[in-house]
Amino acid sequence: MNMDSDLQIAGDLMEVPHLLQPEREHPVTVAEFAGLAREIAADRARWAPHVEYDATARWYHRLRVGPGYEVWLLSWVPGQGSGLHDHGRSSGVLTVLQGELTERTERGARTLRPGTQRVFAPGYVHEVVNDSLEPVVSLHVYFPGLTEMPMHESYQGRCAAPEIVTA
Repeated sequence: MNMDSDLQIAGDLMEVPHLLQPEREHPVTVAEFAGLAREIAADRARWAPHVEYDATARWYHRLRVGPGYEVWLLSWVPGQGSGLHDHGRSSGVLTVLQGELTERTERGARTLRPGTQRVFAPGYVHEVVNDSLEPVVSLHVYFPGLTEMPMHESYQGRCAAPEIVTA
């Protein structure tokens, strides 16, 4: 402690209510949305009963809706992919729950394993594919809720938005 300071703290800071952040009912920051995704991912009993597989198209189920966000559960059988797209004005957090996905961007490809999270900004262009021989389950949080998913034919003339990887 700096004894030259005029500020001195006495007692238990946790007893000063106005210094504590109130617990929020719903996430509002990118870190809180990533935390929500990790919380749901860790609770297999919450999402596993909803998983289905469809050989003709990616399967999806909306798990949760909050003010300004949606949480979606997706399953991917081998060979299924999203096509090259962005998420319009929505940001998002993609979390792999089971299996491995491949994400392709103009910067290259990367394997996303269970627990991997991808945080992306509006306009981020990518393609997600199940290149493995096993089914995959992923969780997607969009904020604001997803209202459009423009498809792209190529990366030509596009500059990918900055990306953040968390594990």
